[in-house]
Amino acid sequence: MTRAVVSLGSNVEPERNLPTALARLHRQPGIVVVDQSRCYRSAAVGGGPEFLNAAVLIETRLGPAQVRTLLRGIESGMGRVRTADRNAPRPIDLDLILYEGFVGEIDGTMIPDTDIGRYAHLAVPAADVAPNWEYPSPGSLLKTIAGPFRNHIEVFMSSDISPGPGRYAPEQGMEATADEIHDPEFEATVRSMLLQLGEDPSREGLMRTPLRVAKAMDFLTSGYTGSLEEIVNNAIFESDMDEMVLVKDVEFYSLCEHHMLPFFGKAHVGYLPNRKIIGLSKIPRIIDLYARRLQVQERLTSQIADAVDQVLEPHGVAVVMEGSHFCMMMRGVQKQGTSMVTSAMRGGFRTNPLTRSEFMELIRD
Repeated sequence: MTRAVVSLGSNVEPERNLPTALARLHRQPGIVVVDQSRCYRSAAVGGGPEFLNAAVLIETRLGPAQVRTLLRGIESGMGRVRTADRNAPRPIDLDLILYEGFVGEIDGTMIPDTDIGRYAHLAVPAADVAPNWEYPSPGSLLKTIAGPFRNHIEVFMSSDISPGPGRYAPEQGMEATADEIHDPEFEATVRSMLLQLGEDPSREGLMRTPLRVAKAMDFLTSGYTGSLEEIVNNAIFESDMDEMVLVKDVEFYSLCEHHMLPFFGKAHVGYLPNRKIIGLSKIPRIIDLYARRLQVQERLTSQIADAVDQVLEPHGVAVVMEGSHFCMMMRGVQKQGTSMVTSAMRGGFRTNPLTRSEFMELIRD
């Protein structure tokens, strides 16, 4: 994984557009947002409405050109049209200003951004998230470069904007707090849905429902923003053990991609070690990584098996999942006692009937 710093700025409805951009950045596959600066208010360089600015430190396997293309896609989706006028008001600016190990030009823009040493709205937020990053010109740490600028930029301290994580984090909690905004665009969508259902989003019981739904959906789909490497976190250990390892009855919860209704149940994962074993807690975490996405149970089962196979390279992997689906229980045929069983067998579990039978017998006990 490579580190990079992305600068964010807006001077068109910035209190709405900046947190929206932050939320969208968090949801991008291939990017992990590691840290985030405070939000700052600054004058526009060429005159016009003042900006709100921030920066994020990311980790990614994407190259600098790919990250740049991804940022332009977010901008376009938010209505930003880039013109020759560099001082034109804009709903959002997303710029790759630092990329670890890279010095060069992409589409006419230098990385590292040469303006970091000239402007407070770039230097100060970047120093918040990467203070010890060495900027090649003038050859100082970012915190040193940003020091003289800090008296010339204002921290934006309004409760109306939350340049927070933009996705659910356990320490935040799922409940709504007064004046909190999590994802303005998503919350507006939920309000629209409530209106279409004939409800009144302004009544007491529903006033904070859009926020709660936005945070809940971010949590339930947080698997999109995780990575297998991040989950495993080097918890692979050498071992001479050559007998089956089984983790069974692991609860899982997911969302059916056809109706976005829950399905849930238990997963059983076994593997035949090939001189490597994995930390016990990592198997449930791998299950959650793929379950917290819009899914079908068949694909989910295969993805878990492939992930264990990838990180351990064992002699075999077996996954069996038993799930109950609300799309069948609450609607459609409305059958409450049914369950779905799926399996994925790799290596020795697929080729050796005795090994497969042993696994199936163990999960039945």
